[in-house]
Amino acid sequence: MLTAAGLGLLLGVRHAADPDHLAAVSAIAARQGSHARTAAVGLAWGLGHALVVVTAGALLVLLGQNVPEGAASALEAGVGLVLIGLGVGNLRGARATATARAPRGGWRSFAVGAVHGLAGTAGLALLALAAMPTPAAAVAYLAVFSLGSLLGMLSVSLGLGVPLGWAAARPRGPQVLSVATGLLAVVCGSWLVWAGGSALG
Repeated sequence: MLTAAGLGLLLGVRHAADPDHLAAVSAIAARQGSHARTAAVGLAWGLGHALVVVTAGALLVLLGQNVPEGAASALEAGVGLVLIGLGVGNLRGARATATARAPRGGWRSFAVGAVHGLAGTAGLALLALAAMPTPAAAVAYLAVFSLGSLLGMLSVSLGLGVPLGWAAARPRGPQVLSVATGLLAVVCGSWLVWAGGSALG
């Protein structure tokens, strides 16, 4: 039988594979140009996500506070806007040559991971409080969950690096990747904006 820590780790790994997370990392990784940079993008996303979940989640748990539903929906919509921005950037850069890469993808991925973490912290904090017997245990659960999401996204990005690297080496591959990942990010982002707006309405 899984312990609470083991379950938190597995849920964190699973959380990394959410469609909006994959869309964000794919959009950034598609413009990096190497397997190592793609892995760095996933690691940076995981670090940004983990840092925000642990710090913001711990504050919510220890202070006994909760994020209002409207604010949580607005944060989700904000994630959608970030995704749309990433997608539009890829679509605009689709005509760039294979050497026109984004050298600061790691920092961008860290920021996007942090935004995702902020949007999901309220629900995670409530889950941790409900599942754990004490606030300290809930904070520990958040830390283990965040570690799982970091490991999950690193694994996902390593996996993405193989097909992305192969496609980038093909004629017009970088342009095709930019368009495909850009469209994916725009679609996912638009859905999140719609869902967040509907919840606010």
